[in-house]
Order: sequence, then structure tokens, then C-alpha cells
Amino acid sequence: MLSQSRLRSDDRLRIERLTPSADSSSLATDVREGLTRQPKRLLPKYFYDELGSRLFEAICALPEYYLTRSESEILRDNAREIVASIAGPVRLLELGSGSAEKTRYLIEALLANQPELHYLPVDISESSLELSSQRLLRLHPGLRITAFAADYFTALEALAGSMPADPKRRTVALFLGSNLGNFGRDESREFLRAVRRLLHPGDALLLGADLKKSPEILLPAYDDSIGVTAAFNLNLLSRINRELDADFDVRKFHHSATYNEELGRIEIRLISQAPQLVHVHAIDLEVSFDGGEGIHTENSHKFDLEQLAGLARETGFVPAKTWFDGARLFSFNLFVADGRA
Repeated sequence: MLSQSRLRSDDRLRIERLTPSADSSSLATDVREGLTRQPKRLLPKYFYDELGSRLFEAICALPEYYLTRSESEILRDNAREIVASIAGPVRLLELGSGSAEKTRYLIEALLANQPELHYLPVDISESSLELSSQRLLRLHPGLRITAFAADYFTALEALAGSMPADPKRRTVALFLGSNLGNFGRDESREFLRAVRRLLHPGDALLLGADLKKSPEILLPAYDDSIGVTAAFNLNLLSRINRELDADFDVRKFHHSATYNEELGRIEIRLISQAPQLVHVHAIDLEVSFDGGEGIHTENSHKFDLEQLAGLARETGFVPAKTWFDGARLFSFNLFVADGRA
């Protein structure tokens, strides 16, 4: 069962924390499982503590990180057309809202078509939800926000039982950035099916997806020249030190980004620079590392349009329309929920 606690509530803003059931994974459980397997891994959802969220915002501003600029270009130039492609009025559910900086283009376009908008952002960072919600409410008097502090799957499980069909509004789910690419192939289908279960026929998903391109463009986006991405990756070890009383020497690991052309994905690792022994005291775990051994922390899959259309059809959607930035580095896709349950 999911538990729910209210963090803040007033006339236009409600923020709630959703806690997964007791048998769901936690940081301690996932760290034990990940560091005792071969090859070792840590899950990317744990990047986003307060510092990690701020570092990711800094990554989005880097010259090498084309993804944010490309998607912002698409939304800035096409928001009205995107909104016109969805018969309104709507309520907007965003998974992984972060700072909601790009979302504002869609919010503004929606409020130009309807007098009020119910926006439901989901983010694992409570501080990001608070800051972005307050900023949006100041800018848009017609906006009402119900925010959820949770990971994607926890929120989808909770909302599936609490969002009945609304004959006056369609639900539009929003999943920006390259977040879909962080899932494995099976997990991406599981995620899209979970979104589909939340929606009713005729509702829609607006999905950002990074496109396949040359490694010369891809690799610098994940290994920038001033080391912000490296700091973001290494902060995962610092978080385990803080929250699980571990003794990782962060200076003895370095950030690695490689492109696996066969699988069409960037692979991110933390590489041990020398043989070493690490203790995670909170879970009574001792972990040895060989020199050059890696901890796999993230994948970022890249897509072509045929793959995206196939994903839509396999998970209960009809691919309706795609928008691109001028350089065609990134795609923004409208998937419409079909009549299947």
C-alpha cells in the first residue's frame, strides 16, 4: 500500500509526499543489491538529492548539453501548435518536472486556450517542487497545482486509482528531456504501459526523446569540459557516504562516458582508479574494487522514429505527430491513448 502525507496546502497549491509500500526498493536495499552484483551498479534515480538536482540544472546550461536547448527550441517555437493538436480543455500531469523551466511554454499556451489549468507535477525532489510551483503560481493566476514528491512508478501507482475520467477535460501526461532513454528496453515499455493505465482513450502523452546521432556530438554532452557531469555522477557516492555512513573516497573514482553503438546508448560509469575496500556501515557491507573496475550508474538510449512509433503501438498509444528542433537532434512526440484497456 502507498502512504501519503501532505507537505503543504493552500487554495492553489497542494504538495504531497507519496511513500512506496514496504516491499518497494529503498536506497539501502538498492545499494546492497547493486554493489554485490557483477558488474556493480547504482540506480540513476538516486542522483537527485538536493545537490544532485542543482548539479543537473547546471548540466542543462552547459554548451555541450544540446538536449535542453534543442527541446526548449521545439517547445518555444511550437507550443501553440502542440496544444492545438490536443483538443482541450486539459489537465497537465508532468513526470519528473524538475525546475519546470521548459514546461512553462506549454502552460502559457494552454492558458491562452482555457481560463484555468490544473497542473500535476511529479518529482523526487521536494525542494524542486516547492520552488518551481511558487514561481509558476506567481506568473499564472489561472494555474492550480497539485504536486507529488515521489519517483515515477510510485506516483503512477498512486494516481492510477485517483484520476477518474473527466468529461470536461482530457489528461495530458508530459515526460520531457531524455528520461525515457534512461530506462532499459523492457523498463521503458513497463513505464509507458503504466502511463497508459492512468489515461483514458483520447488522452495523450507528450514525450521528449533524444535521437541517434554521431558520437562526436553525443559524448561531450555526457562528459563536459569543466566536469559538471562528473561531479553529478560522483555525488552519488557522496550521497551514500552521507545517508548510509559509507567511506567511499570520491577522489579515487573517476567519471566515464562511452557510446555503445550496437545498443544505441551512452553508458555512464564510475571507475575505481586503484584497488580499494569500501565499507557501507549502515547496512554492514564491505565492498572490494579492483583497479579499473566500474560501477554502472546510467544508460541513455537514443532512438530513431521507427523505434519510437513501435514503442507507442506496443504500449497502447497511437503515434500522432512529431516535432523537431532545427538541427533535428531531438524529437518531441504526441502519442494518443488508443481504445485498448
